[in-house]
Amino acid sequence: MTIKRYGIDESTGTGGQRLPFAKAVEAGGWLYVSGQTPMRDGEVVEGGIVEQSKLAIQNCIDIMHSAGYELADVVHVKVYLTDARYFSSFNQVFRQVFADAPPARVCAVTDLVVDCKVEVDLTCYRKDRS
Repeated sequence: MTIKRYGIDESTGTGGQRLPFAKAVEAGGWLYVSGQTPMRDGEVVEGGIVEQSKLAIQNCIDIMHSAGYELADVVHVKVYLTDARYFSSFNQVFRQVFADAPPARVCAVTDLVVDCKVEVDLTCYRKDRS
């Protein structure tokens, strides 16, 4: 089985610091996308939970697309929120994105870095890549 890593040289955190992990790893038809926060150009984008959720999910989608995967390939999503009161608003965004093929999901409340209200990671599968 071949293991392919994506975004090793592109993973940056706040302030442009280089992060010690891949944006995604593909093995045996599975794609594991590392946790994505609402960051653009190394900085957390200000805004409410809806705006931050859209960007965190879009960052995941961009990584998936760079690896050749689509939304229909997503089988599991993990969501981390900093406040349980964000659950309903996050669900609205999630429902819009995954309306056609909702994946399995876990959602937990925890502390996150800097001003992030949400972090999302996901797992995809494509049989033709196994």
